[in-house]
Amino acid sequence: MKRIATTVVLNRSSIQVDDAANARLEAYLADAARTLEGNPDHEEILGDLEQAVADQCTRRLPPGESIVTLAVLEPGLAEIGPLQVPGATPDVPPATSAARSPIGRPLQQISEGAVIAGVCQGVARYMGLDVTLVRVLALILLFLTGGAAILVYAGLMLLLPYAPAEPGAPAIRKLPLKCRELVLFLRLKLTALTS
Repeated sequence: MKRIATTVVLNRSSIQVDDAANARLEAYLADAARTLEGNPDHEEILGDLEQAVADQCTRRLPPGESIVTLAVLEPGLAEIGPLQVPGATPDVPPATSAARSPIGRPLQQISEGAVIAGVCQGVARYMGLDVTLVRVLALILLFLTGGAAILVYAGLMLLLPYAPAEPGAPAIRKLPLKCRELVLFLRLKLTALTS
């Protein structure tokens, strides 16, 4: 038996989501709950946030589709943005506090405009280089190492967090989107195995 979708209830709306979208949604709402710890209105705010997510998913769901995928969920979450409490100092999430470049940008995968998964694009932004140069260097390393550079790329693909979508960024192409769904699925399975 294979589970295709999970039904989630967001405030007063129920939607069906696939596994990758479910994992992303749980992480987003958990971050919001952590941000609201100690706030006396946290339940009301979380309910409003859940309703906003449900509305975004319903609005973005293609006609004839009934299951929200990661491709549908991500733009909606990007439009809503992370939860910010006025007057509070923003916490740096663990995913973005990892490695930072000299100009203060974290090392992340950038799916928008990516060819495979966005690793080269993230490295280029981190190092302040042109993405074409990084891709050419990656190809040279691929040939010089006899293909072993694929393992390094796959490791970075699994370990690097995803950069949030920037407004006006190009849409995520089909292959990077599938890579992103695969990575999120593998991370979910690894988390389930380790807990």
